[in-house]
Amino acid sequence: MAENGTTVTEFVLMGFLLQAELKMVLFFVFLALYLITMGGNLGMIMLIQSDPRLQTPMYFFLSHLSFLDLCYSSVIVPQLLETLRTDKMVITYERCATQFFFFTLYASTECFLLAVMAYDRYMAVCNPLLYATAMTAQTRLGLVAAAYAGAMLNSVVRTGCTFSISFCKSNQVDFYFCDLPPLLKLACSETGPREKVIFLLAFLVITTSISVILMSYVFIIRAIMKIHTAGGKAKTFSTCASHMTAVALFFGTLIFMYLKGNMGKSLWEDKIVSVFYTVVIPMLNPMIYSLRNKEVKEAMKKVLNRMRGSQAE
Repeated sequence: MAENGTTVTEFVLMGFLLQAELKMVLFFVFLALYLITMGGNLGMIMLIQSDPRLQTPMYFFLSHLSFLDLCYSSVIVPQLLETLRTDKMVITYERCATQFFFFTLYASTECFLLAVMAYDRYMAVCNPLLYATAMTAQTRLGLVAAAYAGAMLNSVVRTGCTFSISFCKSNQVDFYFCDLPPLLKLACSETGPREKVIFLLAFLVITTSISVILMSYVFIIRAIMKIHTAGGKAKTFSTCASHMTAVALFFGTLIFMYLKGNMGKSLWEDKIVSVFYTVVIPMLNPMIYSLRNKEVKEAMKKVLNRMRGSQAE
């Protein structure tokens, strides 16, 4: 434990202080979930790249969503697996800051990308005649680049504010990775101004993204209500259902974690929620989009049939 006035050079991740047998059970559970996440998201990317029918703006953005799920899960889970397997709970100050930076970068980009995907659905449903000319390859790349640029700015400022705080109360982080709420509990310097900047950034990223999503879906719902046939309504709604499910899961957990304030509360509920969005949601997204999407299911069947045919020869 660091004493007052001593600069912290490493942190001890105390998130899973459990019996050895339970640690091994958790290790294999998280390893299985991570392998499913890797396989599902890599499979989604490869499927989209290989099938000409999926070379559309919607699937272009979906492939980037899968890439982000891979990245921000990979920032956290390997460290978690190493801790569970070896009991090596120490992480250097620099590695902690790096993990914090990239996790913030990928999570923020996903916020903006989900908003871009909502705008894409708005254009497809509400302006179908202009959709092809509006969503050109250049436009798609520009929207994705803007998402990454906004997330980069947020990540740089947020990481700078967090790691300019003096940590001298302790170096024991009551969490399984370097996240904001447990790090703030170790601060011995005044954190008020920095916390305001950090939470203002989180508020802006989340509310801006949600506002774009809500506005897009208000217009989408209005357009769907004007469709006279029940079949037409169902078909149009089904193209948005997967995205709405992904949005509800992702933003629900982020709002709980980062907009409720620190308030000195226990971190146990934060640990459970953070496991959900760092481990479970990246695994669920490919399933959500594949199970609820007719085109993806048809592309998967095509690949499976091709594999069966090659095995039979």
